[in-house]
Amino acid sequence: MTERRDYYYKRGKRGAFSSPHPLGHLFYFYSFVHQHPPLLLSRMAESGGDFSFTKRENGPGAGAAGMSGSSAQNATVVSRSGLPRIQTHAKNGICHDDSAAPVKAQTIDELHSLQKKKSAPTTPINNNNKDNPSSSSLPSSPFSALSEEERQKLQLQSISASLASLTRETGPKLVKGDPAKKSETPKVAHHHHDHFAPAFGVSDSALKFTHVLYNLSPSELYEQAIKYEHGSFVTSSGALATLSGAKTGRSPRDKRVVKDETTTDELWWGKGSPNIEMDEHTFLVNRERAVDYLNSLDKVFVNDQFLNWDPENKIKVRIVSARAYHSLFMNNMCIRPTPEELEEFGTPDFTIYNAGQFPCNRYTHYMTSSTSIDLNLSRREMVILGTQYAGEMKKGLFSVMHYLMPKRQILSLHSGCNMGKDGDVALFFGLSGTGKTTLSTDHNRLLIGDDEHCWSDNGVSNIEGGCYAKCIDLSREKEPDIWNAIKFGTVLENVVFEEHTREVDYTDKSVTENTRASYPIEYIPNAKIPCVGPHPKNVILLACDAFGVLPPVSKLNLAQTMYHFISGYTALVAGTEDGIKEPQATFSACFGAAFIMLHPTKYAAMLAEKMQKYGATGWLVNTGWSGGRYGVGNRIKLPYTRKIIDAIHSGSLLNVNYKKTEVFGLEIPTEIEGVPSEILDPVNTWKDKDAYKETLLKLGGLFKKNFEVFASYTIGKDGKLTEEILAAGPNF
Repeated sequence: MTERRDYYYKRGKRGAFSSPHPLGHLFYFYSFVHQHPPLLLSRMAESGGDFSFTKRENGPGAGAAGMSGSSAQNATVVSRSGLPRIQTHAKNGICHDDSAAPVKAQTIDELHSLQKKKSAPTTPINNNNKDNPSSSSLPSSPFSALSEEERQKLQLQSISASLASLTRETGPKLVKGDPAKKSETPKVAHHHHDHFAPAFGVSDSALKFTHVLYNLSPSELYEQAIKYEHGSFVTSSGALATLSGAKTGRSPRDKRVVKDETTTDELWWGKGSPNIEMDEHTFLVNRERAVDYLNSLDKVFVNDQFLNWDPENKIKVRIVSARAYHSLFMNNMCIRPTPEELEEFGTPDFTIYNAGQFPCNRYTHYMTSSTSIDLNLSRREMVILGTQYAGEMKKGLFSVMHYLMPKRQILSLHSGCNMGKDGDVALFFGLSGTGKTTLSTDHNRLLIGDDEHCWSDNGVSNIEGGCYAKCIDLSREKEPDIWNAIKFGTVLENVVFEEHTREVDYTDKSVTENTRASYPIEYIPNAKIPCVGPHPKNVILLACDAFGVLPPVSKLNLAQTMYHFISGYTALVAGTEDGIKEPQATFSACFGAAFIMLHPTKYAAMLAEKMQKYGATGWLVNTGWSGGRYGVGNRIKLPYTRKIIDAIHSGSLLNVNYKKTEVFGLEIPTEIEGVPSEILDPVNTWKDKDAYKETLLKLGGLFKKNFEVFASYTIGKDGKLTEEILAAGPNF
């Protein structure tokens, strides 16, 4: 032993041992104790002193430093620093540490089970107990008088019915929980995993259980993503970075809607419509493919959530997916139910089957690629195949709301919405690059929502429970609210980060330029919760006019509001082959043509009706160029645009003088506090008046050409409203 000790340790200056091998101390100590188990460590230097081993002899009278056995055991061992040492006592030959009580577990699995506690049901069980006043306030449902075990069984039955194969007519065997935990906790009953196992003939699906991960928390979804999904990482801010696979954006050409007896007459079909038809049979083929894929997995994620903050008009949605990324994304984007609401959820109004990791069959009728996003409004179902881009679920549900809400005389809107301290609400419409997010996010006003809203007789309400913000070139200085919202619980799609520090580089476009952040709306400091408000006072249509001929602000009458709402105009700067950059007009009906289901004039008529009924004013605000087109003039300064928006909010812009422009016939104010009067009429800012007139006529012609597809559609029996809308456009 001496030779082994001398090899690994050398005497230090102050009595300590030094070792040429980094593990020398540990190896020497282990070897010494292993060969001499009766020896007890009695003294070690606190700071550079010697340590020694004292052997407890078995014979009577033996002890440390010549003490008797009894005296040695009762003596207080004091270190050189003067502090008493922690004592251990041997009982039945086992040394126990008396510094804390032992854990109440016999195995590591039991210890892990103690780490997590199961929440008790929060909804009072309603047994028509008159002595329980709280129960009377809860809605009556089949779930309210059930035990927890019965609730679990009905919940699994509902999910199994959602996953039912149409050819076998019944659902799979389901069990709640993560399949990876089976080895840790083999006793399923210990974790209250209830089974529902209908018989449906001999098949592979009948021989296995599908584990349901139901409404997991963000923490649980983080664990699932990091452990099982390649490309998932926690960034330095705490957000979850994920990859959406080959598709980093929506696939509008692969979106299909079932055309049946009902939708043939109700929906907008044909030229200009985003609705590409498919038949019922093809939908069922794709649905079967998606359901079979999901049922073949060991586990699926199920989210039961809501759309629309208006309690009278909320929609129950169920999302069945194969990825934790998708589950967390929808947890953020939909309205999160309370535990009480979840226990009373029941059967969903609409279901999404996201089998995006599995392609569609290209030989199936109507399929043009391996991607297919299919909507069946009669079955209230959506199927996703061949794309993992999460935005397909968000926008798919938005399309559904564009169909369901108008049936209730509720207008669905692709807009931002905020509210002032006095309860004045404003709607903001605008395509990408118009400043919709910047102008609707105002620290002096409450944010009701940033993207999707409903306008009913109760007022306005946000459809979603979260925000889906663009991240490219994001900075703390430009967008502090979005920057601060990127924290734990946020999903970061397709961003690039530093490998070691995990700091995100928002300027990096290596994966895609369409990098995104999905987070709960509560992450915005001035969000209004619940996300509802009174009827809007102002409807603001934003356009980034790179032609430089639209005024900075115009007051619109109802017909003009409908015309410009249907047009959905902005102008982008595009590069031509010879390198010259010129404006390119972009039109998107209702400022969201990709998502509307009905003819645009129907939404426009509903908008005008509600504006007239509740006294809202329409405005057209140009955030683009002045003094010339792009490359000649200058972008209207953001402080000027903010002054204009402030004047709209305050109502002061209603009390100024107006004059009418030529061609478009827009009413423009002659003065606004804080804004140079000369820029209010664009002709004043152009040096070349002939070029101004030529450009104005060119833009007017583009408006007319775009509107041709809508001109033949008659609103009402006599068509007078259609004529009014057409007359509200450019005239020359």
